[in-house]
Amino acid sequence: MNLRQWALDALLLSDPDEKCAVVRSISSAGDDQQLATPDAGRLASAVLPGRGTRPLLVPPTQLAQRSVGTREGRAALIHSLAHIELNAVNLALDITWRFDGMPDDFYRDWLGVAREEAGHFALLRQHLQTIGFSYGDFPAHDGLWEMAEKTRADVLARLALVPRTLEARGLDAAPLIRDKLQRVGDQPGAAILEVILHDEIGHVAIGNRWYRWLCQRRRLDPLACYGELARRHHAPRLRGPFNLEARRAAGFDESELAALQAG
Repeated sequence: MNLRQWALDALLLSDPDEKCAVVRSISSAGDDQQLATPDAGRLASAVLPGRGTRPLLVPPTQLAQRSVGTREGRAALIHSLAHIELNAVNLALDITWRFDGMPDDFYRDWLGVAREEAGHFALLRQHLQTIGFSYGDFPAHDGLWEMAEKTRADVLARLALVPRTLEARGLDAAPLIRDKLQRVGDQPGAAILEVILHDEIGHVAIGNRWYRWLCQRRRLDPLACYGELARRHHAPRLRGPFNLEARRAAGFDESELAALQAG
């Protein structure tokens, strides 16, 4: 079995449960599995990523602001997190199949990320059901995948602007969301955020490691290169507060953190 082909096939699946089940089976495959370039012929008649008809995708400005102190508001928050985690599954699968010429460990790292993101989605979806809602009951936006589209031609840009930018924002946001859930008495939800924060440090660290590996091979300065890629692809400007402890644990160095705080 070619693991990269398996990743593409999983990415094309529209049912979240089926997609996550396949991801778990990919990640449990042995190290002797092939990592050859996948056959992307199906993409001529397919749309990436595979998705169901729900949730409805809308611009971020059209998402209603709800108080987390209400049952519906808390459900909407959990739903938005579940949507982010399912997108993260798709992103990990996409970076696995799309980019040729990387070491085998690169592909295995991202398949491991996909497995953990699938686990996060399952935890959040189950918690959402305990509140009385299902995934798809609220609209969502597509910001994460839009950046994946912008960076589909260059693995360095993908690493810089998805794991090191958009997903790293989760390191800043997770403690704030955890505390918000704790204040309204949602201890199970807060515990899930702790799991996600712990795992996401590792995911961002993988992005940092491979970003620096590529910068070294291309003889690029990581800090200057990041700034250029962010400008070229119109990455969002990041605003504090920043979780500097988590960012350090994920491999950001002091020069990067200083540039981040300088804006």
